[in-house]
Order: sequence, then structure tokens, then C-alpha cells
Amino acid sequence: MLTLWRCGKDRVTVPDSGVDATAVIHSAAVIADGARIGPGCRIDAYAIVGGDVTLGPDVHLKSHSIVTGLTNLGAGTEVFPFACIGEIPQDLKYQGELSQLIVGERNRIREGVTMNTGTAHGGGVTRVGDDCLFMTGAHVGHDASIGNNVILANDAAIGGHCRIDDHVIIGGLAGIHQHVRVGKGAIIGALTMVRRDVIPYGFVQGAAGRLEGINIVGLRRRGIDHDRIAELKKAYDHMVTSDSPLSESIDNLGTQALAGNSLVRDVIDFAQAGSGRNLLIPQ
Repeated sequence: MLTLWRCGKDRVTVPDSGVDATAVIHSAAVIADGARIGPGCRIDAYAIVGGDVTLGPDVHLKSHSIVTGLTNLGAGTEVFPFACIGEIPQDLKYQGELSQLIVGERNRIREGVTMNTGTAHGGGVTRVGDDCLFMTGAHVGHDASIGNNVILANDAAIGGHCRIDDHVIIGGLAGIHQHVRVGKGAIIGALTMVRRDVIPYGFVQGAAGRLEGINIVGLRRRGIDHDRIAELKKAYDHMVTSDSPLSESIDNLGTQALAGNSLVRDVIDFAQAGSGRNLLIPQ
């Protein structure tokens, strides 16, 4: 059974409905019974909200957006037209089990973006952090974990079970293969396919995904000290010029003074944590 809530003076209020009295909901929006709508939310015409959805304070669903499934959107998140958030996974192993999508605060989810809930074999939860931008047509697959301040450009696709750490930028039409990790501060160029783990602060581009250096521009934009960036660049040069495999070269950094640099330490810890996939190496 669906319930229509009307905005302005015509707004209907129902005790214990889960819809905060301060929410402004257009009369042409469709809100299923059971949905929890927080204070200050705004739901425009023809938006659809499922019965298991929770919207935090000040969420804005624009016209024709859909939020469904067991989905929680954090405060201040904005969902643009024709985005579909919280639908079931695109995974043939999914058998209808209960799973979730948890989205953090102040995210901008642009037109046509899709985000799926998790699966039982992947932990059951897809997670998105705070302050991210998902541009038109971007996709977040089941059981993925997206950090804070991540940007997915137009039509970028994150496969199932991926882990994308904080401050990562993924270019337009890029694809991240399932189970891949992308370390914090990395940048992936447009039209790139990434099949292996990307070290923190890595710069990757090319159709087959080549590790071509360090994301120095991104570090500078974040105000990272010049000397720390220079030390990271020195560590990277050591890794890629060594005769040893990349993972072994990174391990060796742990015995050097450079390991005291937190940026270098991030690379070492990421590599040693492992994921069952190889690290992307320079071509």
C-alpha cells in the first residue's frame, strides 16, 4: 500500500508515520508506508521512496529519483533526477536475501547514478562515505566500500566488492574490476580499466591501466607539505627502479628512514594488508 504526502498547507500528517513534520514533500511524490523521512527533507514531484528507506536530516530527492531497498541516506545528501539508489545487486548469486546500502552525509548523487545493496556472500552491505560526488551515470556495485571525498566522473563503474579509499578520483568511463582496492589519494584516468590493486597516491591511466607515478597534483591541492611529497616521490622511484618485485620493494621501504613519512607508511601498510590480488605495477 502506498501513501501520498502533500506539501505546504495541504500536507497530510499521520501519527507515528516516520515522516518528520518539517519535511516538505510534493503531492506527486510517492512514499511507501514504513519509510522514515528526517527533519528538513525535501522530496520533489515524482520521486519514489521505498518502505525500508531511511532519509537523514535535510536530504533532497529531486524529481524522478528513486530510493528503494534497505537504504539509509545520510544528512544533507542530494539525489538528482533518474538516479536509482538501493536496488538489488546485479549478481546472479543474489537470492533475495536482506541486504543494505548505507550512504553517508553530504553526498551529491547526480543524474542516472545507480547504487546497489550488498549480498550475503559479500557481507551484505554496500557503503558510501561522506562528501562524495557521483557524476552522471556512475555506478557503485554490490558490497563495495567507498571512502570519504571520493569523486566518480561520468559513467565510471565500481565493480562488486571493491574498496575505494578516501580522496580517490576516478575518471569518466573508467572501470574498476570487482574485488580491486584503490588506495587513498589515487587518481584513475578516463577510459581506464583497472584489474589490480592501486597503491595509495598512485596515478593510473591508459586503457589497460598503467601505474605512471604519484598523484602529486592531488596532494598539492590538499595542502600536503612539499617535503613530504618529495619523500613519497623518492620512495616511489625506489619501488619502480628496484630489481625486486614491487611488493618486495615496498616491504623494503619499511626498514628505511622514509617509512617515517606518513604518506610512505600508507603505501607500505596498503601493500602489506593484501587482498588476494596483485598490485598494479608500472608498465
